[in-house]
Amino acid sequence: MSTVVANAPRITDVKVTDEVIFAKFADGRTISVPLSWSWRLSEATTEQRANWEIIGNGQGVHWPDIDEDLSASGMLYGVPARSSPDCRQATAALPRVGTAMQTDASIHSYF
Repeated sequence: MSTVVANAPRITDVKVTDEVIFAKFADGRTISVPLSWSWRLSEATTEQRANWEIIGNGQGVHWPDIDEDLSASGMLYGVPARSSPDCRQATAALPRVGTAMQTDASIHSYF
């Protein structure tokens, strides 16, 4: 008999501010990515940003009011959400893997 151990990253909590998307993971990590990684969240109201749900057992987050999805692995590995045609130029200037992640203790105050 074999046992499968899932080691895929799983999000357990999310907080969105006017500048940053914070994600808390099941393994204890908390990371942040710029809000500009999601043009839909950037344009959303505070209420729309607060209305999210975990999808796929933590594999991602869905914001039903704006039809936006972000994956746990995308946030961890530096893959912004697909941009609208009008936002392609802005996303070209975004920081790449590792440069946008905030890892200091101050991010824990959001959870």
